Amino acid sequence: MIDGEQLGARHALAIPPTALAGVGGAQLARVPGSSIDFQDYREYQPGDDLRRIDWSIYARTDRLTVKLFREEVNPHLDLILDGSRSMDLEGTAKITGLLRLAGVFAMAALNARCTHTLWLARDGFRKLPNGSDRPATWDGLTFDGQRSLDEEFSVAPPKLRRQGIRVLLSDLLWPGNPQLTLRRLAEGAAAVYVVQLLARDDAQPPARGNLRLLDSENDSTFDVFIDAGVEQRYRDALGRHQQSWHLACRQAGARLATVIAEDLATPASLRPLEVAQMLTPA
Repeated sequence: MIDGEQLGARHALAIPPTALAGVGGAQLARVPGSSIDFQDYREYQPGDDLRRIDWSIYARTDRLTVKLFREEVNPHLDLILDGSRSMDLEGTAKITGLLRLAGVFAMAALNARCTHTLWLARDGFRKLPNGSDRPATWDGLTFDGQRSLDEEFSVAPPKLRRQGIRVLLSDLLWPGNPQLTLRRLAEGAAAVYVVQLLARDDAQPPARGNLRLLDSENDSTFDVFIDAGVEQRYRDALGRHQQSWHLACRQAGARLATVIAEDLATPASLRPLEVAQMLTPA
């Protein structure tokens, strides 16, 4: 993960105004002290803890106002990794690219003075015990899940920070309507960034000839003969699938970028994430 730290060292996470708190909407710096340190106020919203209402302000202004504490004031990144087997595609750089990208976003969050939490979508959503630390210290990452991200939500949904920034790293290669996934990710979020990570073998059809395909999710196999027609149908199907995600992201107000795992080696390879306004120069 160290190379991801190095790759992301010159970038910062793009922070939308809705993720910033503090007087006048200014971002507050992280300062020494407990996470229960009082920092600021905001208007009461349904579902807020009634114990945090400042009744003295209510008596003066007739407005319900709640206290904010440091951990709530700092912008926060929930970084979600697709833990399915397809992310560890044999013979490709996909898993290396995934871990590298995760390191990039964690470092970019630190550079933007954000807290961060790492989630793995595998047998439900699991928060990594050391996922709030620097990427070089992460462990417990195993990519052998056999469910789609939609199914993982049904097993054990994540408890994501309200008004946080949510970044999903996945190949997005499961059937179904992406609107459900995006609706779940966008609920209560300040911003949602979706990064489609593909291996070159995902992005282009296999070589022509007889081929036995293995489904990396469920180990099923089937035989196919690859010719020019099959190659074109593959490209068309991938294009339609990507277009459905682009449309769903626009409807949900999310940002989407696609990167190729084998290309993630230099700062220039992060350009698609800058264009999508997920990362900015630090």
